[in-house]
Amino acid sequence: MITVHHLNNSRSQRILWMLEELDVPYQIQRYQRDEKTMLAPDALKSVHPLGKSPILVDNDLTLAESGAIIEYLQEAYDAQGNLKPTDHFARQAYRYWLHYAEGSLMPILVMKLIFGRLGKPPMPWLIRPIAGAIGKGVQQNYLDKQLATHGTYLEKHLADSAWFAGSDFSAADIQMSFPIEAMVSRGGLDKYPHVSRWLATIQARPAYQKALEQGGPYHIGS
Repeated sequence: MITVHHLNNSRSQRILWMLEELDVPYQIQRYQRDEKTMLAPDALKSVHPLGKSPILVDNDLTLAESGAIIEYLQEAYDAQGNLKPTDHFARQAYRYWLHYAEGSLMPILVMKLIFGRLGKPPMPWLIRPIAGAIGKGVQQNYLDKQLATHGTYLEKHLADSAWFAGSDFSAADIQMSFPIEAMVSRGGLDKYPHVSRWLATIQARPAYQKALEQGGPYHIGS
């Protein structure tokens, strides 16, 4: 039996979705973020030294990192190849988006989250105005511009392609779900109708809905 060490409101929701798409049995070990720091509990460090989620345990194998887990599950359990393109060019796009999600887009979204919290508790009240001004400046002068560049890039891609890796749904779409959902919480998708169309389509998939039922309340905070 596969075990997913699942942290609420985290990247591990993608792993539950992947398993539902594959129709592979699994069990969930649940963890809750600290309400003040929003960090994962120390208990996760007993499963993996970094104490991050997702962590997948399959017999004697313990895997961290969403992209690595998704690739492993596709190779080990997708015997029909339903979640990986066979076309050469689509497969290169598949590989690219698997890495782009965490390598290019998520760092900017994480920075926006961090700088957006400057000037708020638990920071000492005396320095909150200065810290808040710094955070706002970094967001306006750098992060928002970077996100706009990425948003335009994603919009153009999905204007030309129904899915991230070509004409068929794949695990690349699962990997891209978390950063795009994070984009919604960091500013929305009003300017990107094709990205919005893609997001609505994946969220309507039965396996996505089943994963939400299994994982519990899911909200990527801003």
